[in-house]
Amino acid sequence: MPTVTVQVTREGTAPDRSSVTAEEKAAIIAGVSQVMLDVLNKPLESTYVVIEEIDLDNWGWGGLPTVQYRKKKAEGKA
Repeated sequence: MPTVTVQVTREGTAPDRSSVTAEEKAAIIAGVSQVMLDVLNKPLESTYVVIEEIDLDNWGWGGLPTVQYRKKKAEGKA
């Protein structure tokens, strides 16, 4: 039985939100489960999907915290 972990930043897809919605999480679970079925022939009922929301200040790339990286990129410096 496969277990798939999906990590996303804890921020919404709209300015007034600060997390992923239950509907978005359900879509992620359905989509990942379908990929496991399509690619590895793993039945939907045997695939576990774990969604971890990571606080934005605990995520970074390019040697910078996410907020700083995005600011730098928006300024055209990344």
